[in-house]
Amino acid sequence: MVLSLSLSCSCNRFIRLSRLTSSASTTTRGGYRQQRRIVLSSSVDSSRRHFFSSTQTTLNQPDPICELASSNIRYGKSSTSEIGYDLAYMKANRILLFVDPHMRNMDPFTTVMESIEQHCNKSQKVQVDVYDEIRVEPNNVSFQHATEYMTNQTLQYGKYDAVVALGGGSTIDTAKAANLYTCHPPSDFYDYVNPPLGRGLTVPGPILPLIAIPTTAGTGSETTGVAIFDDIPTKSKTGIASRLLKPTLGIVDPDNVKSIPQSVARYSGMDVLCHALESYTAIPYTLRPDGRADSPIKRPAYQGSNPISDIWSINALQECVKYLPRMVDDPSGDVEARSKMCLASSSAGLGFGNAGVHLCHGMSYAVASQVKDGYWTEGYPKPNIENENDNHGLVAHGLSVSINAPAVFRFTGQPGAIKDSIAEKYSQDRHVECAMIMANARIQRQSDSSVSVPTEKAIIDQPGEALSNELLELMHLLKIPIGIRSLGYDEADIESLARGTLPQHRVTKLSPRQPIGLEELHHLFTEALER
Repeated sequence: MVLSLSLSCSCNRFIRLSRLTSSASTTTRGGYRQQRRIVLSSSVDSSRRHFFSSTQTTLNQPDPICELASSNIRYGKSSTSEIGYDLAYMKANRILLFVDPHMRNMDPFTTVMESIEQHCNKSQKVQVDVYDEIRVEPNNVSFQHATEYMTNQTLQYGKYDAVVALGGGSTIDTAKAANLYTCHPPSDFYDYVNPPLGRGLTVPGPILPLIAIPTTAGTGSETTGVAIFDDIPTKSKTGIASRLLKPTLGIVDPDNVKSIPQSVARYSGMDVLCHALESYTAIPYTLRPDGRADSPIKRPAYQGSNPISDIWSINALQECVKYLPRMVDDPSGDVEARSKMCLASSSAGLGFGNAGVHLCHGMSYAVASQVKDGYWTEGYPKPNIENENDNHGLVAHGLSVSINAPAVFRFTGQPGAIKDSIAEKYSQDRHVECAMIMANARIQRQSDSSVSVPTEKAIIDQPGEALSNELLELMHLLKIPIGIRSLGYDEADIESLARGTLPQHRVTKLSPRQPIGLEELHHLFTEALER
């Protein structure tokens, strides 16, 4: 549903309710009406996309430099109520608000609208267009649908002054993509998409100011310049990455998370945990395979683990293992746990947004995009399906990531698996540190004297196995399914899952253990079937 709301200084409001329709509409695809007016072409077939290569030029030498790029972050209870001040400072009279449809009747939406009405330009009407046709786990069709709406509204009524996104990662990523494609229309949808599925062209310039207001404690999308989507033609996940996509401001308000279901708290929290673990254990930035770019503008957002990201990643890990179980137990009542997890989510976003993630996320994209018909993650709200052909399943993102994690860290933390002795010690030390943090948190949670406590020597001798076991302990505690067989996958799916992961080179190349090819992915998914 798409709404346009006009706010005036006299506080008289009128609401123009208008479904996005057209006399030219003839068919539906993916639950979204298709119009004859085409904004973006997606004519590139899957075989052609597989031949794109990175556009980044390197000097074939290690990169001795790392950098931090992030949104401004405002954190605190009731911070959402300040958004009107920010938009007024921007002198924003035309605003496009992307909102999770489940948020439409909740307090955060009301708070945003009231703040805009109270604080924005009182000398003239402030126009707020509301787009709420957000797809959970967006795909190339839903990104194009949102872009078409924003583009058509711009052509008909004039350029927007600012964009606001209120919702989880799906909403924020949809806003990023629509903002980019409207401000800098490419000749083809896949021009900005990461190689090898897309061309990975550099974003040519700034986009409109974006204020992101997350309503889950998970994706950290309010801090990053990444927008992730399912690519229907190739049955894989990919994305767009550019520092220019990052929000101008992220408003992290614990009040916005108090109404989330336990299941959403559980899996979004596990996403935070994996962001922290993967970014901290990623290949160091000085060993990144593509080396140093010929310009700092071309330095990738995902640089590899580095001293700046480490600060945020390790903090997120420590906070997550301490407060996630409490938040899952009582999302609305445990204010401290909810607040700490909101901050941990943003901290992890600052970490992985600059270091990157690796195999847990790389493998998750195939697991989520090849979801079995009829599978829907328990506790997640189902959308109203208008098109019976879009009766898609859902493996929640945090579930698709964490269910692979035990197998991944057994693999990356296996002693002797990395040939370079310096890189081997670097990786082993980090797996040990992460396992120790998780083990100590488990001991603190369980006061029973019979709790099994691994010795420091046991962790040092087998850091990958130790970290994997700690993850399994936490997953059992949080009642998270163990093994991708529980999602309906079996041995017959290994080849497809492995091939679906191959295009994720942007993240798999950051695994501390290399190479990551078809053989290694077969092994990983086979291991992940059971645990």
